[in-house]
Amino acid sequence: MIARPFVGDERSGFQRTGNRRDFAIPPPEGTLLDHLAQAGREIVTVGKIGDIFAHRSTGREIKPAGNDACLTAAIDAMRGLKDGGFVFANLVDFDSEFGHRRDVPGYAAALEVFDRRVPEIEAALREGDICMITADHGNDPTWRGTDHTREQAPIIGFGPGAPIGSVGRRETFADIGASIAAHLGVPASGVGQGFLPDR
Repeated sequence: MIARPFVGDERSGFQRTGNRRDFAIPPPEGTLLDHLAQAGREIVTVGKIGDIFAHRSTGREIKPAGNDACLTAAIDAMRGLKDGGFVFANLVDFDSEFGHRRDVPGYAAALEVFDRRVPEIEAALREGDICMITADHGNDPTWRGTDHTREQAPIIGFGPGAPIGSVGRRETFADIGASIAAHLGVPASGVGQGFLPDR
């Protein structure tokens, strides 16, 4: 269940606040976050990640409002992260502000703002670090209706010394979790096949 508070009235219009809350059931035991927490790794979750995982094994939760503030918080967390740590961020505006509302110019502008900040992400990565960018579903702003859409979500990975090349079409999002688990040296959930080469 998602609670999205609004301010305003019928005459002036309504606007969502940054106080969104997602009320989720706990995920099955053995998530990547669980394994990282059990290994004593530093975990920083940004945006609505804490809500999605019912606040289990979500480490230090930072919940600013908006893509730009979430990205700033994630980059700041990356700069101070201990070796073997994990930063997990969600940039919800692509979905809630632009995708569901079928706002093509807004979606395009948000992508351009994000693209301009990729060099900051790269600068925060140290040798051996990997950044993966993906989406949990489609939400094509040019499609009819307001529901999620069904296009394939990309996986973009990069980092100093990271292997370069296509990972092909994957069968499940669990492949991303399995890849990160292998990279960080913790057990995987048992679902999914890693796509990073052995180190």
